[in-house]
Amino acid sequence: MMRPPDDLDVTRRHFLSRLSMGVGAMALGSLASAGRSVFPGSIDQLPHFAPRARRVIYLFQSGGPSQLDLFDYKPLLEKRNGEELPDSVRKGQRLTGMSGNQSSLPLAGAQFKWKRHGESGAWVSELLPHTAEIVDKLCFVRSMHTEAINHDPAITFFQTGSQIAGRPSMGSWISYGLGSENSNLPAYIVLVTKDKGGQPLYSRLWGSGFIDSRHQGVQLRAGRDPVLYLTNPEGVSPERRRRMLDRLRSLDAEQYLRENDPEIDARIAQYEMAYRMQMSVPDVSDLSDEPDEVFDLYGEEARTPGTYAANCLMARRLAERDVRFIQLYHQGWDQHGSLPASIRVQARETDQASAALVRDLERRGMLEDTLVVWGGEFGRTNYSQGALTANDYGRDHHPRCFTMWMAGGGVRPGTTYGATDDYGYNITENPVHVHDLNATMLHLLGIDHERLTHQHQGRDFRLTDVHGRVIGDLLA
Repeated sequence: MMRPPDDLDVTRRHFLSRLSMGVGAMALGSLASAGRSVFPGSIDQLPHFAPRARRVIYLFQSGGPSQLDLFDYKPLLEKRNGEELPDSVRKGQRLTGMSGNQSSLPLAGAQFKWKRHGESGAWVSELLPHTAEIVDKLCFVRSMHTEAINHDPAITFFQTGSQIAGRPSMGSWISYGLGSENSNLPAYIVLVTKDKGGQPLYSRLWGSGFIDSRHQGVQLRAGRDPVLYLTNPEGVSPERRRRMLDRLRSLDAEQYLRENDPEIDARIAQYEMAYRMQMSVPDVSDLSDEPDEVFDLYGEEARTPGTYAANCLMARRLAERDVRFIQLYHQGWDQHGSLPASIRVQARETDQASAALVRDLERRGMLEDTLVVWGGEFGRTNYSQGALTANDYGRDHHPRCFTMWMAGGGVRPGTTYGATDDYGYNITENPVHVHDLNATMLHLLGIDHERLTHQHQGRDFRLTDVHGRVIGDLLA
């Protein structure tokens, strides 16, 4: 006889499944005959086809880098600097509240020198000299677009496929689908540049949402304790910790048999992972075994834990240890004013290390099966937010078109895909939506984005929500 629910701490799903066992059994046969997934979290065997990439390193530039000052050269903006944005170009598209009330929207040409680079002839501004040297290894996408116009929903959209918080992050989806290739490290690790201001970042951006919590991202921090609460308290030996975990596992096993709650199994799995990470994390985070020439490649800041350069180097070390999804976050690209000065700082902090990571992976024979992605949540406007002067301007958020780049992992090198109009305001060729980018990334990992699903509250969810397509022209 079923015990009363207030005497037993059961999940809502488990209680209802017990209550309606007879009806559920009949429904099971009906759903199975219809070819539907009948258990939450059931997925097709993965990978769905031969993968081109084994892992992803995602260099997320939080705040929205200005494509018009970095990658998308628009000489017309320089020629018409200070003139009003034509209505025929804007086409009534929405603006943010920060510039929507301006009496004037003056066009702002980039105040930097531009040049074509490499055999591919890709345009890169003087702000990124190291990136300019590797353009023939990169695949630029100039026609990215998104639906969100403000930071929080835009970042959430990129990371989870929804502007509304609560969905699993992309790294969690990949961990859920493909699992880990290293039993001593999480499949999904996050690195955030320390001491950077800018738009806030939330742990939910690398959370697992409604799928198993063992797939959430684990943040490695700079300092003596890369993972909070990982080390044993004073007086607790590894042997004592092992005995405690063994006892806890036996208690959790009994509870799981009573309640059938998968989160119980997930928690003990996380405890065990933390125990193994007590050895693996100090090993991967200790850069003392790296030779001087590696620090010369990444830049002197790579010697300082928590900097973007150090995190890029750390990403390579994690990739060597077969971590499946590595995500770096670098804040500070939200340049509504004083853009010429502040973007120089951002470029100086990120340019050399980003290029060094691609070079380093290539020389170690890892670039061909490591997908590197660089980009932010949206682009910047072609007009100045606030006053436009001879030496200064700002740019507001612009979701209609922006630039990202990828390298390795099966993408086509030396390629520039998509185009924008002469004003850098609208896409004129080969638009790429956020869902398209994520579908292509999953494809390179051997995943059909329409088949990687999880049933939650009666609906099959996926990273690409209800649309998205693989961009075949981006594949090598």
